[in-house]
This record gives sequence, C-alpha cells and structure tokens, in this order.
Amino acid sequence: MTSKVLEASGGVKQIICINWGTKYGPPFINRLYAMVERNITPPFTFTCFTDSRDGIRPEVACEDLPELDVVMPVNSRGIWPKARLWSKTLGNLKGAVLFLDLDLVIVSSLDDFFTVGGPDDIVMAKNQTTPFERLGQTSLFRYPVGKLLPIQDTFRANPQKVADEYRYEQRFVTKNAPGGVKFFPRRWVLHFRQDCRRPFPLNYVLPPKLPTSARVVIFPRGLLPQHAFEGKYGEKQPKMKPAAYFKAVVTGKIRRHSLFSDLRHYIKPALWVGDHWRE
Repeated sequence: MTSKVLEASGGVKQIICINWGTKYGPPFINRLYAMVERNITPPFTFTCFTDSRDGIRPEVACEDLPELDVVMPVNSRGIWPKARLWSKTLGNLKGAVLFLDLDLVIVSSLDDFFTVGGPDDIVMAKNQTTPFERLGQTSLFRYPVGKLLPIQDTFRANPQKVADEYRYEQRFVTKNAPGGVKFFPRRWVLHFRQDCRRPFPLNYVLPPKLPTSARVVIFPRGLLPQHAFEGKYGEKQPKMKPAAYFKAVVTGKIRRHSLFSDLRHYIKPALWVGDHWRE
C-alpha cells in the first residue's frame, strides 16, 4: 500500500543529495548510496545534484547543479549552496524528496521518513543544539519539490542579508518555510557530538555509543565519520591513546581551547561507524 506521502512519486522513495567542489566527492556519494540501499525498501531512486560526475557509481542518477544566479554569502557558517535545491523543479523528480547530507551515517531503516506528516508537508530532523528555539536540521529533511521556491526567491533577492540575519540555512528554512514545518521523532536522527560521545571523564574509558533508537547519525561542524571511526575529534586533533592525550592537554602540549574543553574533546574510536559507513 502506497502512503499518501509517496502518491505523487508513484510509490517511489526519492532520495537526493548535493555535491560541489572537492571537499566530499565520489567516496562520500558512493558510501551514502550504499547506506541508503541497505536501509530502504524498494522502489527508490537516489539522485545527486553535482558539478562533477567522475568516479560516481552508476546506480546514482546524476543531475547538474540547479542554476542559482547569485553570489553566495561569505563569512557565514550556513551551508547556503543547498539553496540550489529549493527551486521549482529538480530534474524529473515529482512529489516528496528526502534530502541527506553526504557526511551522515545511516544505521537503520529510512522507510518511516516517508510516513511522517502529509504529502505537502516539510518535515525536518530536530536541531538538538538549540532545543528552546525549536529549529529544524537540514542535514536530513523531506519536502515536496517546488514547495521551497518562495524562500529561494527571498534568498535570491539578497543572499548576504539573509545569511547575516539567520546565520544558518536551517534557521532560515525553519522560520520561513511555506506552511511551517513538522519534525521527525527526536531520537531518529542523532547528533554525534551530543548524543553519541561520552561525557568527561567517561570519554577516556568508553567509546562513543550508538543508541538503539538511532536511524541516522549526523556529523556537523568538522567532526566527520572517518574521524569518529579513527578516534579523533576532528581533522586537527592527533590520534592518541587516552593517557597520552590526557597528559598532553594537562601539561599544555595540546591546547586548542580551554583546559576543560580540550579534556572533553577526546573520543575513543567509534568502531560502529565503520560497520555502517561503507560501500
């Protein structure tokens, strides 16, 4: 039986992602496709809007990046090029699409992300970093193709002003989405730093956990899946044994933030990441 959310797409679950430049590229796109394939009930499509198709596995439907004739904001933390996907059309896709960031890890079924809300709803993962602001998270969200055109028009009129006012694209989407937004259950989409890593001092003796409720784990702000798998809190942190890292921080050999902050920024390898984040 086809859910109402899927009626416009003929019962097909439509997954989309976006890639530009060289930060991610084929390894991330191909892993994401493999994770989707393992965790979704067919039929489904997987479309990547990208500026380069080299090295992308043939199962991925590649489309050119949608045109957006603006200068992207500078000195802003938001990932504003995602606004390209708010256009009236997205290739041949019709109806609901589920957007996924390239650097998330899928650990369980995606099927129910196509059952929450109705066919015309914009449904977002909850942003855990600002719980009192009730924001959505654009690492994973579902929307009908064309529904976000009004906010794309607003952004196009003055991109820098929008970015300066809202700072992050997810705040802009949440606050201005036509008809408002709904949210997926909070524990379906977890934030690695907030929901999985251990608090100090347990981070020195226990690896990051994977709660049983998780379906997707997101990795915002510089800590990528490979870092978690290796036991590094980001690219700049060296991979070290717990005692060696603790000593280096206490003696000042490693000091990126405050003493307590640096002590908290240690993680043991999260081997479960490697179980899921693979082709």
